[in-house]
Amino acid sequence: MPNLNIINYCTTNAFRSVLVLCIMLIYTSGLLAQGKRILFLGDSITDGNWGGGGVKSSSERNHWDQNHLFGSGFMYLSAAFYMGGYPEYKLEFFNRGISGNTLDDLSKRWQEDVLDIKPDVVSILIGTNDIAQFVQSEKKSFDYALWSQTYATLIQQTLEKYPDVRIVLCTPFVARGERVKDERYVSLVTKLSVEVRQLATAYGVTVVDFHALFAELENEHPRVASDYWLWDGVHPTAAAHQKMAELWRSVAGEYVTEHK
Repeated sequence: MPNLNIINYCTTNAFRSVLVLCIMLIYTSGLLAQGKRILFLGDSITDGNWGGGGVKSSSERNHWDQNHLFGSGFMYLSAAFYMGGYPEYKLEFFNRGISGNTLDDLSKRWQEDVLDIKPDVVSILIGTNDIAQFVQSEKKSFDYALWSQTYATLIQQTLEKYPDVRIVLCTPFVARGERVKDERYVSLVTKLSVEVRQLATAYGVTVVDFHALFAELENEHPRVASDYWLWDGVHPTAAAHQKMAELWRSVAGEYVTEHK
């Protein structure tokens, strides 16, 4: 006949061990994910006048004023959501959007504004100014192959330096408006968003499809004028930035809170 005291002792200790393990997992979950560095990179849509705004480089901007550290827009809303919801994670967010930037501009500051930050998550939104410059030029065609190769090189550099980094590519977008009067503008940006999705597939990284988002918003709200979302055809309104932040969180948010 089995010794009930021994069985009870073993059962009790097994339960205690499981309980202690569960408590430790709950307690350390935040510790395992804490200290992550989340970087948002791009042009004026990301910039939002952080650190003084304008076209100043990152090193020339104010990095201590908490009132303006993240600027305004979807980047700010995303940082506020996670920093407010997960204070024990000690997350660090970085806005490195600079108004007027093209992909070439990003490549020139990639070392300082990406690699030197040692990010765990990199979110990139670029392309609108590339098309704007082309439309204003006398060039006959936009070189999508060169643009994609430049983008690919930056992705490769980042993955080689930080193999575990999470890269998030955001598709560019525009709508007909005050700044988008040339008929080519919309179709060119649409093609550029396809290039971004193809890059994401090629490198196995995440894509946040803002281009599709604004198309969906127009379909869902046909009585709402397009300038309700993109007030000049290029820059999002507060309503649009909120929708962008919601989409970003739904697609890429797990990278912020997952364990390192």
